[in-house]
Amino acid sequence: MISIKSDREINLMRHAGHINFLTHEELKKHIKPGITTEKLDKIAHDFILKNDCTPSCLGYEGFPKSICVSINDEVVHGIPGKRKIKNGDIVSIDFCVRYKGYESDSARTYIVGNVSDEVSKLVQNTKEALNIGLSKVKSGAKIGDISHAIEEFAHSKGLGVVEDLVGHGIGTEMHEDPEVPNYGKENTGIVLKSGMTIAIEPMFTLGGKEVCLTDQDDWVIVTEDESPSAHFEHTVLVTDDGYEILTGE
Repeated sequence: MISIKSDREINLMRHAGHINFLTHEELKKHIKPGITTEKLDKIAHDFILKNDCTPSCLGYEGFPKSICVSINDEVVHGIPGKRKIKNGDIVSIDFCVRYKGYESDSARTYIVGNVSDEVSKLVQNTKEALNIGLSKVKSGAKIGDISHAIEEFAHSKGLGVVEDLVGHGIGTEMHEDPEVPNYGKENTGIVLKSGMTIAIEPMFTLGGKEVCLTDQDDWVIVTEDESPSAHFEHTVLVTDDGYEILTGE
């Protein structure tokens, strides 16, 4: 069921989103060669708690950490541990922050040190695709308008679009209706209404669209062809004339 949020609910989600944004800003200071993904998880976990919020990935369907740290060909759900970040990695960090029962969800991909022009453009274009998708958001538009714009941009840049993972509604639950795919046709799907809150999250690759679970666990999803992947996400509020980013400044 798709919910329209009240002013009270929106204000709670704004606060959750602001702490989400600030957590990313804190993490950005520490993402460099030699730091372990486990250390990044602790930094985020402590920061979120210090700001009277909850790291809601922790324990979600058994997920063991507070943030997802996915490196290079890992698309999503990388589990923090002893692994050290290296020069030349691209690091996608995705997590949810909960405040008084309301969620926020965002992701960024960070370039560490020196990468090829091709990888750098993958990251830049995935971020730009999020902005392009956001530009289609307003009351009366349809989900397919967002999806089509993201897919069209990806293909214009020669990038693969992950289809097995999609954006989603968000509110009292991390994942709510409707789904927000990164592919589709214009003027199709659910009609957006003012007061809806959705998470838009393009995931692109330098290769194909196929992904799979790694052998060692039931969480980490990687590109089947081992090509690098990038991921950006914002939680947004639909308004009469556009949108408000809840996971921004």
